[in-house]
Amino acid sequence: MPNGNNKIRCGDHLEFEDKVADLDCQMNELRRLSSIKGIDYSQEIRLLQREQVAELKRIYSNLTAWQTVQVARHPKRPLLDDYLSLMVKDFREFHGDKCFGDDRAIITGFGQIGREKVLVVGQNKGRNTKEKIICNFGCPNPEGYRKALIKMKFAQKYGIPVVTLIDTPGAYPGIGAEERGQAQAIAVNLLEMSRLRVPIICICIGEGGSGGALGIGVGDKMAMLEFAYYSVISPEGCAAILWRDGSQAPHAAEALKLTSKDLYKLELVDAVIPEPLGGAHRNVHETVYNVEKYIVKTLRDLKRTKIDNLLENRYRKLRSIGISPAEKLRRKTLAGREKIRAAIEKIHTKQKPVPAKV
Repeated sequence: MPNGNNKIRCGDHLEFEDKVADLDCQMNELRRLSSIKGIDYSQEIRLLQREQVAELKRIYSNLTAWQTVQVARHPKRPLLDDYLSLMVKDFREFHGDKCFGDDRAIITGFGQIGREKVLVVGQNKGRNTKEKIICNFGCPNPEGYRKALIKMKFAQKYGIPVVTLIDTPGAYPGIGAEERGQAQAIAVNLLEMSRLRVPIICICIGEGGSGGALGIGVGDKMAMLEFAYYSVISPEGCAAILWRDGSQAPHAAEALKLTSKDLYKLELVDAVIPEPLGGAHRNVHETVYNVEKYIVKTLRDLKRTKIDNLLENRYRKLRSIGISPAEKLRRKTLAGREKIRAAIEKIHTKQKPVPAKV
């Protein structure tokens, strides 16, 4: 079930939040004593709250890449169900890929965000053990990607924009998934989403791992929550390949440049959506509101653009990934240089007027 009112208890803190955990335990103890003895400890609690806020600001203003990964994986971080229940009105889910089955790791359906009717495609991790097993811990199978594409084409038929919510450690790498065409399913989605004739907004709300994230991650705008991560491989996987040692994951995380700040500097994401102080898990409602506000504003802007221009901009955006700054400048000024060249050629080819005979 969605958990929009998460409460952080003493055991829910991350390993780098020791002082914050101590302060939480002190405040909980004072509240307990207040209820038992009837003594007012509100002033002491307020002082501890101020100290905790200052400590959270200090920690979260300078997180390392590995700490960001830990925040993105927090067990109480808002999941797809939270966004569907708090942000999407009148959600109607669609099932199945018309080929193999219904993958619960990817949820699709029509709903309303703000005043905009949209198709929501999201990756579902599950909150408890039973849900996690049903949705394969958020690792989609090929039928999940095929389901997503079928529903996107259905939305295209009626001119309904697409919003994708990315949260997966990666596509499922099992034998069954490979036999059913995992790589092909993701590749086909990349191709078809690049030319879908409706606005597409992609948002990484937690983990964005490898091709599993890319399978629903092609669009006009790509955004990330502040403490999400988006990477070609998980830090543990990278460490196992490069160092043959999973304990080197913190070094791998730094090398992968997977945080929202790094990716925004590299122009791989278009926007970073702010999270509440201490991460999305400390205030689910505020996080969902920030995501909703971004979607509504961005959709309003995208819908003002003609579809042909939208597709051209999307194509240029995808083609510009990974090019050098010098090449970007060359492409930006190409149209102007072509106009100048054409004007010069016109001057050279223009015939000089023959003087009239007297």
